[in-house]
Order: sequence, then C-alpha cells, then structure tokens
Amino acid sequence: MIEPRLASGVLISAIKRMVEAEGDFATVLKKGDAVSGAIMLIGQVRGVDPQLYERYPSLDGQSTWQRLDLKESSLVAVQEYWKKRCARDPDLWVFELDVASAARLDGLLAMFI
Repeated sequence: MIEPRLASGVLISAIKRMVEAEGDFATVLKKGDAVSGAIMLIGQVRGVDPQLYERYPSLDGQSTWQRLDLKESSLVAVQEYWKKRCARDPDLWVFELDVASAARLDGLLAMFI
C-alpha cells in the first residue's frame, strides 16, 4: 500500500518556516515540481562547510535524507553539482539551510523525513 505524503512544495514551505522561526536562514534556490519533485538540500552551519543531502524513498515507504559525498565540499563544488543535477531533472527542488549548529541541522533532517 502506498502511503500518502506531503507535496514537495508544502514540505519545503514547512521546513523553511520552522527554520526561520528559530532565527536561522532558509532559501529556495530552485523550484521544482510542486507535487512530486525530488528535493536536494544544502545544509550549512553558520555559513561554512556546505553539505548536500537528497531525499530518497526507502523500502518501507518512508523517505530518508542521504548525504551526498562530493570529492570537495566547497561552495563552488556544491553549486556545480546541483546545477548539473537540475539540468538532468528539471523537477528538482534545491534549497539551502544555514543553521546555528550541526545538532540543529541533524534534528531538522530527522524531523522532515
């Protein structure tokens, strides 16, 4: 049985509001399909060490965030990667979070799976 899930646009809006309510920063870099677009997240702690995460469905029907390991985790490498992905998948959402701590980022990822 397929479980219902939030539309991509609604999920991103919820994450953005929660992040901003705590005084952190969130922005959509590229809008994808509002209902079923894949989601890529760039997570940073106080503007440094950008990490890429992508939301994937798991075998139990839930979704999970998986960190993408790039050879280099500079902002330029991250931007190049997501722009290439968008060229292959025009429905992809890309958004960025800049939060106060790694624990906060981990908590947000766990909350919105």
